[in-house]
Amino acid sequence: MNLDNDIALARRLADAAGAAIRPHFRHVEAERKGDASPVTLADRAAEEAMRAILKAEVPRDAIIGEEFGNSEGSTGRTWVLDPIDGTAGFLAGRAIFGTLIALLVDGFPVLGVIDQPIAGERWIGASGRPTTLNDVPVRTRPCRELSEATIATTGPHYFSQHEGDHFMALAGKTDYRRMVMGGDCYNYAMLATGQLDIVCEAGLKIHDWAALVPVVEGAGGTMADWNGEPLHAGSEGHVLALGDPARLDDAIEALAAGH
Repeated sequence: MNLDNDIALARRLADAAGAAIRPHFRHVEAERKGDASPVTLADRAAEEAMRAILKAEVPRDAIIGEEFGNSEGSTGRTWVLDPIDGTAGFLAGRAIFGTLIALLVDGFPVLGVIDQPIAGERWIGASGRPTTLNDVPVRTRPCRELSEATIATTGPHYFSQHEGDHFMALAGKTDYRRMVMGGDCYNYAMLATGQLDIVCEAGLKIHDWAALVPVVEGAGGTMADWNGEPLHAGSEGHVLALGDPARLDDAIEALAAGH
């Protein structure tokens, strides 16, 4: 595996997605997918643009995309695409959505991109390399105590009652007066840049989280499921990100208390 080549390819994918998305921002009507989530012309156009590049340049690699499903491969490598993570924010005209691009090798993410095409912000994380924002290295911030942590999540309506109880048990141990709601992938980018301490979510699919892992971990943070186990292709979608890995055990203990 040549990470330099893969990063260059991921950059081209993000460029193509951004070019497809920008003309639609604040100028698009939504429809509903089968799961009742909004989908837009921009979602489809961006994923089609990325798929066309992958099929031309790495035709034997597998692809998982939010809009157009799975394409089988034969290399043990899988590109995971979420053209617009945060569609509701996009439809509301808020530039806190992102294009997510990940490369998995044997089921584990080794490369991730969070691209915000309106603000012109691009985070790139890759195994063994520091995460960058527009090619400048970024770092998470230390967090001495869970009680000092700023926690974020996309919204309470994404939790079941049981999951919500666990989340609130964790949130209650943080500086919950500064809790951030909304943001989708942008929360993880802010965590990697040292603006947030914890992101906790449930019900995520692989295209929602795969790109986030290398970005967060390359900035000095950690990501795991709610049991503290590393995320992989078989993970169930309970995601916990921390800027300071020293707080992982504290966070897991607090989550478990929400019975």
